[in-house]
Amino acid sequence: MLTQTLSGLFERDIQKAKAEIEAYSSDEAIWVKADRINNSAGNLSLHLSGNLQHFFGAILGGTNYVRDREFEFNGKVTKQELIDDLDAAAVSVKETLAGMTEQDLQKDYPIELFGSPMKTEWFFVHLYSHFTYHLGQINYHRRLLDK
Repeated sequence: MLTQTLSGLFERDIQKAKAEIEAYSSDEAIWVKADRINNSAGNLSLHLSGNLQHFFGAILGGTNYVRDREFEFNGKVTKQELIDDLDAAAVSVKETLAGMTEQDLQKDYPIELFGSPMKTEWFFVHLYSHFTYHLGQINYHRRLLDK
């Protein structure tokens, strides 16, 4: 079942994101920006956890999470808060997917984001590829700028 596959993939890669954040030498290094690198690893991490908590938890899971996309790209928190946010995102994904059926995946996602309706299944695969894209950016950020 796709929900189990996605749950396992998100769990694995959220753990990888946490390991990347934990590998930084300091809280300050997480927030470094350089020429033509517009987003710090910290902001990418906030964006990823906010994205998952919003689209899985708040929209489908009925959580009370309120997304602050502006803060995701401009705010700063501690390394531990980034880890805690990723943990919360993992819970949102796991709990939401656990309550879904194959029929649920074939329904249109409740909100329209890209100019036309999309199946929930399609959007979940999109969210996973979005997550891994930014996870790769965090990895490169750490290896290039954490000196």
